[in-house]
Amino acid sequence: MILTLPLFSQLILPNHLVPAIDFEDTGTLCYVLLPSAETRALVRFIINGITIHFMACSTHEMEQLTRHWRAQLAPEMDEQQAVELFKEDELNNTDSDAPVIRTVNHLFERALDLRASDIHFEPDISGLHVRCRVDGIMTTIETLPLVHQPTITSRLKLMAKLDIGEKRLPQDGRIEHSIGDRILDLRVSTLPGVHGESVVLRILDRDDIHVSLEHLGMPAKLLSTYQQLITQANGMILVTGPTGSGKTTTLYASLEKINSRKQKIITVEDPVEYQLDGVTQIQTNAKIGLSFSSGLRSIVRQDPDIIMIGEIRDTETAAIAIESALTGHLIFSTLHTNNASGTIARLQDMGVEPYLLSSSLLAIQAQRLVRKICSHCRYETTLTDIEAKLLDISQHDMPKVYHGRGCTHCGETGYQGRVGLYELLVITDEIRDLIGRGVDTNKIQQQAVRDGMQTLRLDALEKLAQGITSPEEVVRVTSNK
Repeated sequence: MILTLPLFSQLILPNHLVPAIDFEDTGTLCYVLLPSAETRALVRFIINGITIHFMACSTHEMEQLTRHWRAQLAPEMDEQQAVELFKEDELNNTDSDAPVIRTVNHLFERALDLRASDIHFEPDISGLHVRCRVDGIMTTIETLPLVHQPTITSRLKLMAKLDIGEKRLPQDGRIEHSIGDRILDLRVSTLPGVHGESVVLRILDRDDIHVSLEHLGMPAKLLSTYQQLITQANGMILVTGPTGSGKTTTLYASLEKINSRKQKIITVEDPVEYQLDGVTQIQTNAKIGLSFSSGLRSIVRQDPDIIMIGEIRDTETAAIAIESALTGHLIFSTLHTNNASGTIARLQDMGVEPYLLSSSLLAIQAQRLVRKICSHCRYETTLTDIEAKLLDISQHDMPKVYHGRGCTHCGETGYQGRVGLYELLVITDEIRDLIGRGVDTNKIQQQAVRDGMQTLRLDALEKLAQGITSPEEVVRVTSNK
């Protein structure tokens, strides 16, 4: 059994041996350490009387070992031990060896290792469950005794500069956390519950925002059309889909594409998730009356060329956005709808007149995110009868599909990363006439397809045929679309 002594890692208690991965069964103790003479001498001094072999390892093997150390960091302990270790007076301690601080940092590290987008701290009668959303799917990474909940929650609230004494009302904040040479923004939301406060942290990785439109997964023809649309002088482009469908990433990638010193760009967001160079960004604040609608009124007096509205939530915001689009501004915004054509009915339900929609809209893009099959463990197979029935296609139409076996690269899930599914409804003269006459959504959808729109489902089937995603993912994401 090979053991590791990770003295170089602040995440591990010094002088503790932690089981690692069996690369070989030599019967002797081996240690993987930083290759310095001082470190090797220190190990020999601490582990006196035991034969020590130092070995080199690949970057991948070191990553595996590091993940294993983090997974083994939080030992099982009873409630009495927990009370003794997790002390309130250590919340402000800057020493990373304080148990509560080390545990919180450890959970952040594990979430980053998993490429998680969110961390959920969920207390119930059985304990404090820590779950991460990885590629859109919830995964439990730790279950701690419930006695930990007050101290861990207080630590998170303290880091987010929230009121740790207020446990009856929801609160929102933000944490800036450094991990190595990376800086993460963590958007924090607390919610009071029966067994304690639930805390959700949205991980906003600054490295992720520099994603170009070309790398989002848009089909080539759709991408070409979309790039032409975002260079228009005026009009409104809407990006729609449920929470977590990548709408914000698409909008930021669009602004990055057209951002130049020749135009003035202003955004109003709730919250400002990423900071863009050369863009004036406004954070809404309901406590002082700065809403999307009130912010928009001030924005139009700042002589902008391009305006990005985080979300159209009410009639007043929709009305001001459309008015701005009609008076020479290019407007970007989001809306929560199931498909592109349904967005028109949603805006009409808000009270927007059909003739205003037909005059202001340039295009509506609907999107979803599907998990990508891990390239390291992908294998070819054929559709099963059940899969063919769920996809509403024949096995002859799709002679081969792909799945992931699960490996160390993808955490045994068979998936690694996500890619977008898109449908772009361009407001042609025919569709503009249908909107102005107030026809129903189905007729607009049919006309859009006749005009060449590829639906979300067709885009998903194309990515399935290309081996990018699996039948299960297509069914999960595009059912009833």
